[in-house]
Amino acid sequence: MILVLGSVRVHEGKLDAALALSQEHVARSRLEPGCIAHAVHHDTEDELRLVFVEQWADGEALHAHFKVPASKQFVQDLRALCSEKPTMKIYQAEELPT
Repeated sequence: MILVLGSVRVHEGKLDAALALSQEHVARSRLEPGCIAHAVHHDTEDELRLVFVEQWADGEALHAHFKVPASKQFVQDLRALCSEKPTMKIYQAEELPT
């Protein structure tokens, strides 16, 4: 499984626009092949930061996601609302028994 963790900090006054854009992206992404989970969260310690958590079946599914024109447009549109450079980390993960 592939785990993607990302965050963006948006300009003051742009949070509602960024959240709406992000929720639309998340809903669309959940329908893509290989998407296990895709969510956006509001950081409770920084009111201008959104955090993204994604799970993908494999690297192929994630790379296909990156190639979707709507995904590319989302990144471009969201960056225009950011006050600092977005972060993204990609991990190869395996679920451990609990």
